[in-house]
Amino acid sequence: MKKKKLNKNWLHDHINDPYVKLAQKEGYRARAAFKLKEIDESEKLIKAGQVIVDLGSTPGSWSQYVRRKLSGKEGGGIHGTMIGLDMLPMEPIADVHFILGDFRENRVLRELDVILEGRKVDVVLSDMAPNLSGIPTADAARMEHLIDLAIEFSQLHLKPSGALLVKCFKDMGFSQIVEKFRAEFKVVKQVKPKASRDKSSEIFLLGRGPKNPGARIDEEEGESSLDI
Repeated sequence: MKKKKLNKNWLHDHINDPYVKLAQKEGYRARAAFKLKEIDESEKLIKAGQVIVDLGSTPGSWSQYVRRKLSGKEGGGIHGTMIGLDMLPMEPIADVHFILGDFRENRVLRELDVILEGRKVDVVLSDMAPNLSGIPTADAARMEHLIDLAIEFSQLHLKPSGALLVKCFKDMGFSQIVEKFRAEFKVVKQVKPKASRDKSSEIFLLGRGPKNPGARIDEEEGESSLDI
């Protein structure tokens, strides 16, 4: 009964959410687009001519925002390269390359290399979040693992001046994640956009300037963090 009431409350809040209404009006697939928009406008993250990768891109609202930022008219081409990767299918977006699969797999990385044509990436975006179990320690470990994957991907693909933006949660091992970012990036900033719901512990971490571009984040341990 309690769960049913919570679902009704969530549905009521969702329907009346101004960002949900704005997303529908502006043709975005999710309200999350406005989180990235706020961060981009304050941090000057996305610029014309860049190569940008969106990890866990489905349903595509972040890719939609970047595509619009890199171009003018729909279908008129973009000044830059936008690549989305996800294990779930994503409806096509004009001028956006999409690779279906796990970005830890060689096949996916080979497809990515073909699109990159030897170029390094300017910005890596990650709005990924784990499926929650309700067990705090387990959920924190899953969140931290996703961050590890995003950092490792970034260290392998980012330019020395590149940036990584990831979603985190204050109640899911956040302090450990911040320390990892500080160890891997020259500049680290916490950002809480207004589009994030007040009740949510969601927060975004922005890391600029990877300290060891091209290196695996755990190479000193002699093993890959991709092995769960």
